[in-house]
Amino acid sequence: MLGIEEDPEMKAGVEDVDMSGKRVLVTGSTNGLGRQAALALGRLGADVIVHGRDEQAGQSAVEALESVGSDAEFIAADFANTDDVDRLAEQVRESVDGLDILCNNAGGLFEDTETTHLGVERTFHINHLSPFQLTTDLLDTLAPDARIITTSSIGHRVTSMNLDNLIDMTNFSPWAAYCRSKLANLQFSNELARRLAASGSDITSNALHPGIIPGTEFSWGPVPGVEQLGSLIGELPLTDSPEDGAATIVYLAASEDVAGVSGKYFARCRERRPAPKARDEDEMRALWERSSSLLGIDEPLADTTA
Repeated sequence: MLGIEEDPEMKAGVEDVDMSGKRVLVTGSTNGLGRQAALALGRLGADVIVHGRDEQAGQSAVEALESVGSDAEFIAADFANTDDVDRLAEQVRESVDGLDILCNNAGGLFEDTETTHLGVERTFHINHLSPFQLTTDLLDTLAPDARIITTSSIGHRVTSMNLDNLIDMTNFSPWAAYCRSKLANLQFSNELARRLAASGSDITSNALHPGIIPGTEFSWGPVPGVEQLGSLIGELPLTDSPEDGAATIVYLAASEDVAGVSGKYFARCRERRPAPKARDEDEMRALWERSSSLLGIDEPLADTTA
């Protein structure tokens, strides 16, 4: 894929898939790899809900999608605000009878020590708690064979989860906070897959590492921790384009190769083995329960824990 200027659906090998009638939500899709993923799915025939914070950028994405024949709309929501996420979920429910693809892509790296109104470190809230909240809000809106796709990162390999350290800003490191949130993404995706399967649902949940994308926080220079990841060179492209990064999202959304596949981790359109802590059942369960508690909601799929 790397260095070849092709659309994401071409890179993912799904350019002949017909997604007509499929309804898709891509969070963080006003720019970058989220926008490229949304456009690719639109070109395959899907109707796309664009999400972001900027109205002008959102309308630009909608116009681009409409130009390729997609029925698109923009819904604004700030992922640092739980009320905004609730409104996003409600507007999605009003817009579609059933959502076929949910791409949890929105997120970022934030260098300040700001906490959100929940009293939680901002990166963890935006990158993990909001996708958790949105996904569980939309469980009843998802189609019976829906696919949930969560953008994680190879950064999950260089951190650990300390649920008692989500509020303490002592020795705060933006990179460490980001990596922790990406481990949370992967643990959430895996625990969701387990609980969905235990409930008898055919909805799938998978996560991915998109690569290090130009124009993001990681394109300015060497990424801390990369020296620990030398054996993973096939998973760690350093010069990806947004189209390259979007290809794995599009692959997971459209490919028949992953129909029915759940609880897996992908990079460059191939299944990869995540760090063992990403599949630690006790940690996954603890994260799920703590996330529910922090958001002040009943534990989703609680009857599948046995």
